[in-house]
Amino acid sequence: MSDSENWERQAIEKLAFAALQEQRRTRQWGIFFKVLTFGYLFVLLFLFGGWFNRGEGPIGGKHTALVEMRGVIALGGETSADRVISGLQEAFKDKNTKGVILRINSPGGSPVQAGYIYDEIKRLRAKYPEIPLYAVVEDICASGGYYVAAAADKIYVDKASLVGSIGVLMDGFGFTGTMDKLGVERRLLTAGENKGFLDPFSPMNATQKGHAMKMLGEIHQQFIQAVRKGRGSRLKETPEMFSGLIWTGEKSLELGMADALGSMDFVAREVFKAEDVVDFTPQEGIAERFAKRFGATMAKAINPLAQGSAGISLK
Repeated sequence: MSDSENWERQAIEKLAFAALQEQRRTRQWGIFFKVLTFGYLFVLLFLFGGWFNRGEGPIGGKHTALVEMRGVIALGGETSADRVISGLQEAFKDKNTKGVILRINSPGGSPVQAGYIYDEIKRLRAKYPEIPLYAVVEDICASGGYYVAAAADKIYVDKASLVGSIGVLMDGFGFTGTMDKLGVERRLLTAGENKGFLDPFSPMNATQKGHAMKMLGEIHQQFIQAVRKGRGSRLKETPEMFSGLIWTGEKSLELGMADALGSMDFVAREVFKAEDVVDFTPQEGIAERFAKRFGATMAKAINPLAQGSAGISLK
């Protein structure tokens, strides 16, 4: 083989080898960026998807456990009994919990959900008598929110907090006048004379209204008894106390509906003497939030008039 042919062969081999090296480097960088992207997405899901509980923090010493109760108390919502109870149970089980704060900012909601939380607080306090539970009120603790707070050992408020509204309501809409103006005829067929109970498209029935008022009265008495049991001799009852009125935090202290002024930080630092706060509130995952919002949007789109149906609530 001539020198010229040998040189050409070596050049071709070098070019082929360089091309293979370039392909290998390209593949390696491609794998690196793919791994980096997947790692980034995993971290995002891990941080924001609710895959970990902030209550499982790195704090080794005694701490104050926090459970948030924000917004309307409702089944399937962010402040459902299942969520709040789950957080409270984890908080009490933690061996480093010195005291539990239930921080409330709620206008109320379902009497059933509020009752579940109230009963579970009483059970947990009996099971863990050495761990106190204090409710700390932010802007509002009304109706069902106060129902829950009444189960706490003590209630701390801000002087401008809104507290109380011990009452029950059933709200809805009546469309009979609108239907008459539009010339719409309601055709409701029932088996059972009261099966169309408080139907918003039918005139108000006096018998059904009386039955509804009786139910509201029964639930109201359950609410009153829960407050009396929870607050005990601290409560300074007045004729207006259980009328549904609401008071400032400052006035609630005079009425015995609250115990002292104080924020979450104050209670943790000055009362529990455990300044480190660990949040045990269960967190919603991204998929759960999306499904909930999508489901709510679809429900409203499919049946917008269902929003006018009556419902009992403590708010």
